Amino acid sequence: MAIKKHVRLECKECREINYLTQKNQKTHPEKMTLKKFCNRCRKVNDHTETKKK
Repeated sequence: MAIKKHVRLECKECREINYLTQKNQKTHPEKMTLKKFCNRCRKVNDHTETKKK
């Protein structure tokens, strides 16, 4: 059975958390990095996985 983990994606430029998504912790233990649109920066930037607070 797959272990799903909820993750937050944070913009590398402005450090704002813009997206919430899921990932399979068993097959992808490393940090997730995606190119997504940031509303604050108004452009497409890299978004990386952050810890829940």
